[in-house]
Amino acid sequence: MENMKITGSDVTKDASGALRQMPTWLSNSTPDEFLETIRKSDAPLYVKYLQTMVECLCMLGKVSAAGAMICQRLRPTIHEIITSKIKAHADLLNSSRSSIVHGSRAGTGDLHFIKGQLESYQLPKQKRKNGISIAGTLLAVSPVSPLMAPGGKAQIATKELLDSILDAVVRIFENHVIVGELLEAKVSQHVDMNTPKSVPVDVSWNPDSETSQVTGGYSISFSLTVLQSECQQLICEILRATPEAASADAAVQTARLASKVPSKEKRDESENGLTFAFRFTDATISVPNQGVDLVRQGWNRKGPNVVQEGYGSAAVLPEEGIYLAASIYRPVLQFTDKVASMLPTKYSQLSNDGLLAFVENFVKDHFLPTMFVDYRKGVQQAISSPAAFRPRAHVVSTYTSSIEKGRPVLQGLLAIDYLTKEVLGWAQAMPKFANDLVKYVQTFLERTYERCRTSYMEAVLEKQSYMLIGRHDIEKLMRLDPSSGYLPNLQGPFNSESNSYDAETIEAELELSELLLNLRPIKQENLIHDDNKLILLASLSDSLEFVADSVERLGQTTQRATNHVGGKHHSHSDSAPTRSLASFAQDYRKLAVDCLKVLRIEMQLETIFHMQEMTNTEYLDDQDAEEPDDFIISLTAQITRRDEEMAPFISNAKRNYIFGGICGVAANASIKALADMKSINLFGVQQICRNSIALEQALAAIPSINSEVVQQRLDRVRTYYELLNMPFEALLAFITEHAHLFTAAEYAKLLNVLVPGREIPPDAHDRVSEILSL
Repeated sequence: MENMKITGSDVTKDASGALRQMPTWLSNSTPDEFLETIRKSDAPLYVKYLQTMVECLCMLGKVSAAGAMICQRLRPTIHEIITSKIKAHADLLNSSRSSIVHGSRAGTGDLHFIKGQLESYQLPKQKRKNGISIAGTLLAVSPVSPLMAPGGKAQIATKELLDSILDAVVRIFENHVIVGELLEAKVSQHVDMNTPKSVPVDVSWNPDSETSQVTGGYSISFSLTVLQSECQQLICEILRATPEAASADAAVQTARLASKVPSKEKRDESENGLTFAFRFTDATISVPNQGVDLVRQGWNRKGPNVVQEGYGSAAVLPEEGIYLAASIYRPVLQFTDKVASMLPTKYSQLSNDGLLAFVENFVKDHFLPTMFVDYRKGVQQAISSPAAFRPRAHVVSTYTSSIEKGRPVLQGLLAIDYLTKEVLGWAQAMPKFANDLVKYVQTFLERTYERCRTSYMEAVLEKQSYMLIGRHDIEKLMRLDPSSGYLPNLQGPFNSESNSYDAETIEAELELSELLLNLRPIKQENLIHDDNKLILLASLSDSLEFVADSVERLGQTTQRATNHVGGKHHSHSDSAPTRSLASFAQDYRKLAVDCLKVLRIEMQLETIFHMQEMTNTEYLDDQDAEEPDDFIISLTAQITRRDEEMAPFISNAKRNYIFGGICGVAANASIKALADMKSINLFGVQQICRNSIALEQALAAIPSINSEVVQQRLDRVRTYYELLNMPFEALLAFITEHAHLFTAAEYAKLLNVLVPGREIPPDAHDRVSEILSL
């Protein structure tokens, strides 16, 4: 019958005029009311065939026997059809392999990715520029292979195979709906359909008797139950699962069939000439519509005794069964919607407890818990391995923002990002369970965040820079500092356009510098003197920002996908997560910012630590030293070394932020150092100017730093100390022209220090104050 439907629905427009002609199998029949109805009907040929079949059964009084035979043979027939389709895919595979061997591309079909092709698939041997294999890192932590991952070839293969099988089942069920409705219509006419019309009948049909007694146990609900049961067992085979639900369902069906099978005498009687009527299910696939002779051959074939030992899906699908639940969900969902649209109104609730409920229960009770355990193990492995938070060895000297080109994201966070994308990939495949999967992701992100914070604390614990960024006054001034424009914005990417200077920001920068200088003397044990820890902080900051950006994008994608999903089947199975993925991205980004703040303050404190040696140095040499002071050489070497070591791990904007605070602190420290000097000579002034030039060269060598700003600030230092070489009257003239270049206190200090050969009158301070007050 299904075969008749398939070919009947494909009738071309040229043949549409023949729809009202008498079907071949009725061409020699005696005209009556039924034949006239058939002649006038516009129904497809396969529907006319089904109508004729039911009419014949009623005329012969064989409805009950026919229904019993359908009930008996439906399950093995469906099993045979499913097995044959899988075998066809296996044959397609063999032909494809043969064609590939001979250099031919012939032999393509609906299922493009089946077992042989899946097994021959290999991961791309892509490596970073630093020699680290991305695939190797990710495969080590993911519980599934790339084939089984969301969107992998195994998932595609399973979906295509199941789509093909369920489509055939839908076409079969459509015919059963037609037959079932026809039989119900006959029953409603109060006619005993199990007695031939030539025999006198008692038309007083008992309306209280069950319809199933009249039809031998056959009904639309029965056929739907059997079809869904067989599909359920196929799915269990694909998933490599043996849930109690599947075996229990099969047992119920078997018992039901046993209770409906007629007696041996009645069964023997019904098989004499009536077998044809009940082969319509399995004839769908095997019998083409090539005339009455071939159809009759199909009718007269007795149903095979199918031994249900499986469907053979192992021949075309991978072995990792349970993760294929994701690719099974959507085909079953679509199947359920199609079946629901075909059911008569009185059966509208039939499909609610069927195949979809089984799949959803399997996902909820088996797949999701298994996935959580597997991915939790992967997360733990990713963040606890010795290499997880170890900055990668590198051969490149410049930073790149592209993972493919070698962005040195920490291995642990790179793996977490990959696992997060995988889990959210499962969420997109099964929208109903998206909330559950997002909660899994949040659990993993929270655990990873704690591990990142532990790594951060190991590097900064009990260090002065860490304690300073927690102070409210320091934090406020750092936020006002123009350089904060280079920090990752907690609401988005870098805001490098906001790093402009005005009176307020310059004042904030000077105030912060004053606070740091007031901490002198800086002790070395309070500094992070291990360069490896500084590199870790730089790499951790960039890696955290990488994960934050990725999670934020994934959260937006997941939210859009969830908002676009509708329908009763997609309602969420659990409450929505209490936090959004964006809030986790904020946490990661904030910790990334804290790493940068520590590095910036650390470099400023390191600068003060070296520059405080100026107060212990006498600048009264009797000859030019020709080299900067040792503490300046040490400081500039340290700046250069740390910049080179951090360069592969952070962007230029972040390097600007980290090292950009050195210049202002060094300049301020140099000017303030004069207050602690009792005397200085010409060679001492030259030495300090030489120190500032060396520092300027070291800072200007950092590509991200604005060399003009560095020059401007250190020029101010050189100008300040060169004023010591001026006679007093020349100094007054300079102050008159540049009253605002230095503060009153700074000008006053120029008068306090003893410079050999320079005479300062007793009223010098008054005269300078008078000029500055104008």
